[in-house]
Amino acid sequence: MEHRGFFLTFEGGEGSGKSTQMRCLARTMQRAGRSVRVTREPGGTPAAEALRAALLSGEAKSLGPLAEACLFASARADHVRQLIRPALRQGQDVLCDRFIDSTRAYQGGAGVSGEELDLLEKLALGDLKPDLTLLLDLDVEEGMDRADTRRRSEQPDRFEADRMQDQEKRRQAFLQMANDEPDRFSIIDASQTVDRVEKAVAAIVTERLGIDLSPVAKQSSSL
Repeated sequence: MEHRGFFLTFEGGEGSGKSTQMRCLARTMQRAGRSVRVTREPGGTPAAEALRAALLSGEAKSLGPLAEACLFASARADHVRQLIRPALRQGQDVLCDRFIDSTRAYQGGAGVSGEELDLLEKLALGDLKPDLTLLLDLDVEEGMDRADTRRRSEQPDRFEADRMQDQEKRRQAFLQMANDEPDRFSIIDASQTVDRVEKAVAAIVTERLGIDLSPVAKQSSSL
């Protein structure tokens, strides 16, 4: 697909800081004069947000991993059609908190085959792929501690509540995907301070996509 905007995705385990770093990068890109759209998966459109509620609440868990993967793909198809493709065609850079790789790590790790995931991905995306995927890698135990602190009194969602060994399996799946696709992925040590991770993210985006993140525009818009 030809487009004028860049498509960046943030991946990683629970508590790795994806949402925080996505917002930081969006602000930096906006200050540099880029037009930026931030979004998340599952979600991004009304229909996809409704599916998000069902998936993260655990309502769909009893249907099994393949059914969950199909629901994620349905949400993704709507997200791509309604938000991501139009934004890219308009010249906006799209930053997304989770995307296809999370489905491969989570539902693939639960038993959905690579062939099934390939088919769902093709149906949902067509020829669309992220230009860059930033993998925030973090020790699973530290990530879960961070997630617990962030939630405070809230109950863990469907996937945060999974066993530590499941979380580690997903971490290894992400690392394997990054190893298999080094041209698309960049791995960042998420155990560093927020400021250090933010600088690392900006440096990678500058180097890999050739985006000048110097503040050529004074104005910034709220996200």
